[in-house]
Amino acid sequence: MQRGYAPFLYFVAVLGLEAAVQEECRIIEALQNKLTYQQRLQYMKHYFPINYTVNVQFEEVLRAANITRLRDQNVSEPSLRFLWFNVNTQVLLKIQAVLLEKHPAWEYTRDLGLLFEQLAEYENCEQNDINVCEVVEQVLSSDAGSSRKAVRPKALLDNCAKVMRMLYSESCK
Repeated sequence: MQRGYAPFLYFVAVLGLEAAVQEECRIIEALQNKLTYQQRLQYMKHYFPINYTVNVQFEEVLRAANITRLRDQNVSEPSLRFLWFNVNTQVLLKIQAVLLEKHPAWEYTRDLGLLFEQLAEYENCEQNDINVCEVVEQVLSSDAGSSRKAVRPKALLDNCAKVMRMLYSESCK
C-alpha cells in the first residue's frame, strides 16, 4: 500500500517546488519593475545632492564582474543569489538610514525593502560554498575592520539591478 503513495508524494513535492519558483519569479519581476533605470535615476540621483555618496563596506559593492569571477570558481547559483540578496538588503538599509521619512526616495527604498523581505524565504547559502557564506557573514556583521568605500546610491542600485538580471534571467524568463 505504501508503494502506491510514493508517486503521489513525488508529484505533490514537484508541484510545491514549481509553485515556489513561480512565486520567487513574481517577486523578481516586481523588483525589476521597481529597479527600472528611470526610477533609479529619479530616486537615487535627482533626489540626492550632487556627488552624494554612502559609505559601504568594500564587499557591498557587488558588480557583475564579481559574479562572473565566482561562477568561474564553480560557486552555485543558489549561493550567488544568497550573496546578492544579503549584500543588497544591507545596501538598502544603509541608503534608507541617510534618508528622512519625508524624503521623496524614502517610500521607494521602503518598497524595495518590502520586496526583499518577501524574497528572503527563497534565499539560502549552500554549505559547500564557504567563501560566499563568509562574505555574507562579514557584510552582515558590519565589521569595523573592513575597508570602506564611498559610493553613489544610484551606482549601488545599478549594480543590484544588473546582477539580479544575471542571476535570474535563466530561471525567471
